[in-house]
Amino acid sequence: MKNLKKVGLSALAGSLVAFSANAVEMSVSGTAEVTYTTNSGTNANSGNPWGSNNSVKFSGSGDVGFGTATIVRTINDSNAGNWLSAWQTIDMGDMGKLSFDAVGGGLEGTSAHDDILPTAYEEVWNQVSGTGVLGAASNDTLGYSNTIMGATISLARTQGGTAGSSDGVNEGEGVTSSISDWHVKMPIPYVEGLTLAYGQSKTEFAIQDENDDTSTVAHILYSMGPMSVGYRHAEQQDGSDGSNGLNVEAYAVAFNLNDEMSVSLATQDTEYDVPSGTNVTESVDAVNASYTMGAASVRATFSESSNDGGTTGENDEHVELSLVLSF
Repeated sequence: MKNLKKVGLSALAGSLVAFSANAVEMSVSGTAEVTYTTNSGTNANSGNPWGSNNSVKFSGSGDVGFGTATIVRTINDSNAGNWLSAWQTIDMGDMGKLSFDAVGGGLEGTSAHDDILPTAYEEVWNQVSGTGVLGAASNDTLGYSNTIMGATISLARTQGGTAGSSDGVNEGEGVTSSISDWHVKMPIPYVEGLTLAYGQSKTEFAIQDENDDTSTVAHILYSMGPMSVGYRHAEQQDGSDGSNGLNVEAYAVAFNLNDEMSVSLATQDTEYDVPSGTNVTESVDAVNASYTMGAASVRATFSESSNDGGTTGENDEHVELSLVLSF
């Protein structure tokens, strides 16, 4: 009898393994990166400019009956003991795609589309400024997206903002705010290469008499052959009377020199509202380049800012060189 039980259990285990293997396809990929970075100006950093980071990405997908489920987990050197990204989606075809972003995915909402200007490597504001856009980001965020009549709709909502909450528990001492995003991106009919995008994020506070914060972002993008250009406008407004807000305008142009090399130029102005004084405008300029040969990519960004962070006379410069090997 015991032998029969062993045989039965072994057969059941084998069938479960076979079912799992047929239902889900697993893959592993990764990157190895070495960087040389310098910062100068008001916030100069004279530390060791050399750095490295290796990451390994585990992903799997399979049919779950009402759609295709995908799970992704990424670890790297900088996040030892924690996931760099952890998210899962269910693609239901014409019914759209549901997602849950625990950390690092940046899948849906305004945070996922805060700056989609063309670039050869980094965004214009990288390390010297910011996007000026609030959003649900990647902290236990529910997401949904779908394409209807050519327009791609992206929704996101998060509550509490704690990244990587465990199942079956309440994180933190209490939810003080929730963030809701919506974003629409649409190619313009009869104008090949032209795309318009607009999104809004609202932060709703549970604290009595605390007004909602809002953030908006809009893009005009145009591509023609090897060249892409774009315009970006963003606003951020604090709901409290007399509070600071900001307005952002940015332009970018990118050009593919050939199949391996691309370059881009970008500029961004951020006007910081000062209710009790004179508004201050921060200006940022950046040049980016990348060259790819097989699994290796060499990338570079050079950026500088004036009146950094809305502080008059504060200037910063950032230089970054990167070598990435993909496997």
